[in-house]
Amino acid sequence: MTLKSTLARTTAKSAHWLLHDVLHRGGTSLPGKLAVSIDPDVLKSIQQDFDLVIVTGTNGKTLTTALITRVLQAGGYEVITNHSGSNMIQGITGTLVTSKIKPSANGKKPVAVLEVDEANVEKIASAIKPKMFVLTNIFRDQLDRYGEIYTTYDKIIAGIKHAPEAVVLANGDSPIFTRGDFPNERRYFGFNHVQPADYQPGAAPINTDGILSPTDHSVLHYDFITYANLGKYFSTTDQFARPNLRYQVTHVDELTPKYSTFSIDNTPLRIEIGGLYNIYNALTAFAVGREFNVSADQIKTAFESNAQIFGRQEAIHVDGKDVTIVLIKNPVGTNSVIDMMLTEQDDFSMLALLNANYADGIDTSWIWDAEFEKLHDTNIQAVATGGQRYKDIHVRLKMAGFEDQAIYQDLTRIVEAIKAMPTDKVYIVATYTAMLQLREQLGSAGYIKGGF
Repeated sequence: MTLKSTLARTTAKSAHWLLHDVLHRGGTSLPGKLAVSIDPDVLKSIQQDFDLVIVTGTNGKTLTTALITRVLQAGGYEVITNHSGSNMIQGITGTLVTSKIKPSANGKKPVAVLEVDEANVEKIASAIKPKMFVLTNIFRDQLDRYGEIYTTYDKIIAGIKHAPEAVVLANGDSPIFTRGDFPNERRYFGFNHVQPADYQPGAAPINTDGILSPTDHSVLHYDFITYANLGKYFSTTDQFARPNLRYQVTHVDELTPKYSTFSIDNTPLRIEIGGLYNIYNALTAFAVGREFNVSADQIKTAFESNAQIFGRQEAIHVDGKDVTIVLIKNPVGTNSVIDMMLTEQDDFSMLALLNANYADGIDTSWIWDAEFEKLHDTNIQAVATGGQRYKDIHVRLKMAGFEDQAIYQDLTRIVEAIKAMPTDKVYIVATYTAMLQLREQLGSAGYIKGGF
């Protein structure tokens, strides 16, 4: 390690201590910025200390990264990870240069499991060679930042090409991940929970992203769809079909807003979080664990941990009300949350908070592709709206048939808003920066402990 890299790490650690331990701020990005300003190659100086797993894709990165971390820890690995979800180059650099790297209990190298923003994969992979790329999904998201889904995937491929020896562990249910010209070995996971007798072959629904065959760009057909563009697909013009799956969901038993029970490779499992889309996150973590020789029993133990994951689907109590906070940021993710609400058996209220900062995506037109009309098939009793773009979400929900809405433009009134809801259960769906503001208010009021 050079004198310059030592100075960079020391400065970053001091900044992190001041921000996190003294000022009680996040302390995620500034330490990384300082380290890189002192030594632009600081990451190269520490890459021999651990194996790197990059987790990227549109939806599910934070929860998937947290589940992978638990799984590897259950297998005896020491794990470094960006708990806060700070997934761009500065935040990731800050995480790596300020983390204390300890030997793994199992005698193997520590593992850095990092959630990485799609547009930052190349920057990270060019600085540290990953052992594995984990690809969750690609949906239309923040067109102002990424462009269309094929442009997003090209950004990821540019990163993969920096590490030709790394394994690419990808969601085989997403047709886009069969594309791309790179030499890496690809291994796939997906759903195989539908019996052939129950297949309903048909063309992909209209307005579904990413359903063109990579061989001739014809519209793919599906034997079944789990959600959005994910499922068991095939071409009717040639022999192209979903690749063989190394890891697969073999049964889906029960879906509720609070938990899901299912089997992966015939191992019965349960996660303490609702929604079919979260089973994909668990499947991804299972696949990574098995790739690192963590046993199915150890993975089961890891999944049974009930610690909440910051901001992605977080359950808290506010003066007798059960509040669930869920992140929304694009049509597919929002529709998945709505589908989860369809499984709610009790009456509930919903508060929708919409911001349009850079981290949210400044274009809010995506809310018109979210199927809020389906909420009429739930037990929803009241709707309220708020956030910087409260007018946009208010009009969208009004057009969906929810005329009577309370409005909370000022998020300092968030506790008041929750208490005003007529039901004991409240769902808060919020974009990223609105969620941060929400948590700040709830933390100040004593309803959430700890930082992020």
